[in-house]
Amino acid sequence: MKHHSLNQTGVVQTNSKRKMRRLAGLAVTLLAMPLSGCNDHAAAPTTRAAFVCTEIVQARGTRVSATLTGEVRARFQADLSFRVSGRVIERFADVGSHVQAGQVLALLDPAEQQADVDAASAAVAAAESQLRVARATFERQKSLMSSGFTTRPSYDRAQEGLRTAEGALEVAKAHLGSANEALGYTALRAEAAGVITARNLEVGQVVQAAQPVFALAQDGERDAVFEVYESIFFADLDGSRVSLTQVSDPNVIASGYVREVSPAIDAKNSTIRVKVAIQDPPAAMALGSAVAGTAKTKAQQQIALPWTALMAAGSRPAVWIIDPTTRTASLKPVTVGGYETGGVLIEAGLEPGERVVIDGGKLLSAGQPVTYEGEQL
Repeated sequence: MKHHSLNQTGVVQTNSKRKMRRLAGLAVTLLAMPLSGCNDHAAAPTTRAAFVCTEIVQARGTRVSATLTGEVRARFQADLSFRVSGRVIERFADVGSHVQAGQVLALLDPAEQQADVDAASAAVAAAESQLRVARATFERQKSLMSSGFTTRPSYDRAQEGLRTAEGALEVAKAHLGSANEALGYTALRAEAAGVITARNLEVGQVVQAAQPVFALAQDGERDAVFEVYESIFFADLDGSRVSLTQVSDPNVIASGYVREVSPAIDAKNSTIRVKVAIQDPPAAMALGSAVAGTAKTKAQQQIALPWTALMAAGSRPAVWIIDPTTRTASLKPVTVGGYETGGVLIEAGLEPGERVVIDGGKLLSAGQPVTYEGEQL
């Protein structure tokens, strides 16, 4: 009897364990059902189409212009200086003075040069006197030689003395001419008609020969001089024509052409000096006037887009384009040819007729469906 009761207790415990396992399995099954439903819902998300503004692009001829400010200068400019040294005693011109060719600009003290002239004149007089004596001696020896009353050596000495005296006179006259020229150099004269643009002397100042004391801008042809950045030369300019406008008065206009381009780059400003010859410059476009020069590039077929359309694909510029069949967006790299107010010029990467997103592309992703105004559903 006692052994039988122990077996019944073990059977009861085994049945209880089986029931608990069934209940646990049922709970796991019930919990797994809603979780399985959630996974099925997440596996098939609904992508919402983005509304964007688009534009069908078309190529158009564009011309880019570059405008720089320069200065009007004379075609020919020269530094004037005395040819002799001395002390300045008078000055007749100042900066801005218009002078004529041959006009006296300044005078040096001529005392030293006048003394040289006097000495050279005395040397000429002495040489002339010696020449008269030598000529008389030669004539006498010549007469005696024909009569046979002199020797050949005496005749030759007389002839040599005459030639020496003639040479001495020529040297004295040359020295006199140099002294007179030096005396004339004490007056500084304008070599051509023009305007004095710089002055570096005062009355009482001692100047040296060849020291620049005036700068003269000659009348006649005029240039507009510009300091141009090197990058502008990479543009395909439309010839060498340049439109010029006076900065102080926009009504004063002229045209010109590129006459000279400096072969060296300014190490300080990294610019290149360009001289534009002004054709028929108006009188108001005076020396030193500030002028604005505008040069245009050749017409190119480019696509213009608002700046809001420009995105980036890595390090390259790009735009969003719309596939007309799937109506999805994709990012397409482009080449920017230039910039203008409120927009960019696309040189390559787009074809006329493509639909480009011009606004609303900041939150787009590749392959995302889009809708746009005027779309035919």
